[in-house]
Amino acid sequence: MSLGPVMLDIEGLQLTARDKKRLLHPLTGGVILFTRNFSSYQQLTTLVAEIRAIRNPSLLIAVDHEGGRVQRFQQDFTRLPAMGELGLIWDKQPGRAKQLAQQVGYILAAELKASGIDLSFTPVLDIDYGQSCIIGDRAFHRKPQAIAELAHYLMLGMKSAGMMAVGKHFPGHGYIRADTHLEATVDNRAYADIAMDDLIPFRQMIHFGLAGMMSAHIIYPRIDETPATFSGKWLKAILRDELQFEGCIFSDDLSMQAAAAYGGGIVARAEAALKAGCDMILVCNSPQSVDELLDGLQWDVSAVSLARMMRMHGKQHNPTITELRESAHYVKAIRDISSVGFDSRELPLL
Repeated sequence: MSLGPVMLDIEGLQLTARDKKRLLHPLTGGVILFTRNFSSYQQLTTLVAEIRAIRNPSLLIAVDHEGGRVQRFQQDFTRLPAMGELGLIWDKQPGRAKQLAQQVGYILAAELKASGIDLSFTPVLDIDYGQSCIIGDRAFHRKPQAIAELAHYLMLGMKSAGMMAVGKHFPGHGYIRADTHLEATVDNRAYADIAMDDLIPFRQMIHFGLAGMMSAHIIYPRIDETPATFSGKWLKAILRDELQFEGCIFSDDLSMQAAAAYGGGIVARAEAALKAGCDMILVCNSPQSVDELLDGLQWDVSAVSLARMMRMHGKQHNPTITELRESAHYVKAIRDISSVGFDSRELPLL
């Protein structure tokens, strides 16, 4: 059975009969895991193996595991710094910051791959304008060049562990104050202003070989009246044609309020995102929406989209966690990043 265009979530620590039915649906192509799906490394490895055994080729298995306040798995995993901490080091020691970014990327990917997970939706390529309630220190820096350099080294570290990187949130989420999980959001800047700032990290990471991209649910009315996730102008004309991105485009979660505000039910939103250029769409934390989508969506995945999705599996033969912890490379990387400070601000985990 081929991969479908829908990435969905599951209920808990092991697969239920309802989960299995959804995962066997031909429209399903991936699973995204959350903190509720994790209790220990052993439990996670068992769960992932169960998901992987359901289909051939196996479903893509993903997680939001960025570091800082967005790290879904913590017990038995190395605590990773927020990317903004690397940006602070870059201000004084750019060479050291890049080396640490590479080590963080390696640890992030190696620990996830050891449990069988294919990808993390990282790095954040948004600019920290100091005003977003949702991005903040998830971003590397205010300067686009610093973001591009640190993200590049993070990606190199991830690649060394066999994992592809997914940049987000195209074309830039950092300028707006609002949280797209909770409300519709609008960025009124002109395209020239976005291109001269926000698009720089995306453009450079595409040049460096970025394999995946996640869209933003933000409306940029001076470019298009629809959110970027549903905009062929953003995803096809700009991302594909102008920026020459050839990788896999993922939507952000279509259950988020900023996506729901676009209008129509979940099936209409999914069709709009796929027609705009998304290869894979995410629907999370709404089992009713998932069932409605799987029952109502009609979509044939193109050979090109399928190839893009299959590439995101990355390297399949990975060290176990025991083998990893005996590796000199891993031990050195852990030692290196232990010197990075951690932000203690109480911010929401999203």
